[in-house]
Amino acid sequence: MADTISQRIQGEIQTNDVMLYMKGTPMFPQCGFSARVIQILTHMGVPFQSANVLEDAELRDGIKSFSQWPTIPQLYVKGEFVGGCDIVTEMFQNGELETLMKEHGVAVKA
Repeated sequence: MADTISQRIQGEIQTNDVMLYMKGTPMFPQCGFSARVIQILTHMGVPFQSANVLEDAELRDGIKSFSQWPTIPQLYVKGEFVGGCDIVTEMFQNGELETLMKEHGVAVKA
């Protein structure tokens, strides 16, 4: 992985409390898994930033190497890798995602 893409990813996850690497955009997700994570974050009222990996092949490959996780979307909270769609969905359903957000000082809708 190129140092520049690694530095970009590191900067994005440090700068943004909640960072989502996804296919498409929050308004127009390009896969069902990305759409589901967007739906969960929106439902929770969590402010987040996103990056569309479909616009940048280097980012698409780089984020997989960076996290050692083979699929997209990928969610980061306060610089910490949380997981992909299945993990985020399970954590949301059992309340762990809300707990994680609150423990990291991320505002969640009441």
